[in-house]
Amino acid sequence: MKIVAQIKEPVYQEMELFESKFRDSMTSKVALLNRITHYIVNRKGKQMRPMFVFLTAKLLNNGEVNERTYRGASVIELIHTATLVHDDVVDESNKRRGFFSINALWKNKIAVLVGDYLLSKGLLLSIDNGDFDLLKIISVAVREMSEGELLQIEKARRLDITEDVYYDIIRQKTATLIAACCSLGACSVKPDSPDVETFRKFGELCGMAFQIKDDLFDYGGEKIGKPTGIDIKEQKMTLPLIYALNNCSKKEKSWVINSIKNHNKDKKRVKEVIAFVKDKGGLDYSVTKMLQYRDEALKLLSTYPESDYKSALELMVNYVVERKK
Repeated sequence: MKIVAQIKEPVYQEMELFESKFRDSMTSKVALLNRITHYIVNRKGKQMRPMFVFLTAKLLNNGEVNERTYRGASVIELIHTATLVHDDVVDESNKRRGFFSINALWKNKIAVLVGDYLLSKGLLLSIDNGDFDLLKIISVAVREMSEGELLQIEKARRLDITEDVYYDIIRQKTATLIAACCSLGACSVKPDSPDVETFRKFGELCGMAFQIKDDLFDYGGEKIGKPTGIDIKEQKMTLPLIYALNNCSKKEKSWVINSIKNHNKDKKRVKEVIAFVKDKGGLDYSVTKMLQYRDEALKLLSTYPESDYKSALELMVNYVVERKK
């Protein structure tokens, strides 16, 4: 059995019911909107986020979930989908998971409006049901994600990111959403309990490991589906590169900065930068950091009693760092 299917198994029924509830949460009286949301729903990814919500809730609530859990999973997926639709507009990206993006098919204006619609649907789902505690969790996540993106853009212009600033960026950009999934799952069944914060932290640690793994893919350690050197071409400062720049001579540093600023479209030069980062131990250092985050996440889980849900979450944490794409 594939790892994702194994992770999904203890929440398989919940995920099936969630699919229909999520579909219903998107409906509109506008035919064009329904056509677009139908397109979105039929091109979903692995759906790791709702899985985090359901696994956390079931782990804390003797294998039971409630309507709040379903709403929490729907809210996170609506808002996450809204941010992806907007991201594709910002990045001028024509593809998403191998399919045409909304902006490629329906143009930017419609994509921005669809993103706004999904965001408002998510907020109203919480408000209409009085889930203000869940709404606060997701609203904080949206704020942090926006700040993280803007912090990255600000720093990319100057290429002066320290390791600490890099962690701040990925904590806000990526980890905050996974943290929200886990704290939503906990809050849906055990509001006001210390578990809500424990699982927020657990999700954050998973997210940090996830993003470092993503950054490593840019250096093509394995045969993966995405081309290497994309981050360098986009002048994104990632952990392997930051480490290499902190551990080289002044002359080497100015060569790398110049390469990224002025020769980032030159394939040969990008390959040389990748080789330089590997040579300086940037990849090994990043792997060590990623595994530290994984171990911290597993340590938080270890205090809870054994169950299928705990095992699935442990599998999820390991999958995050071992995945091939």
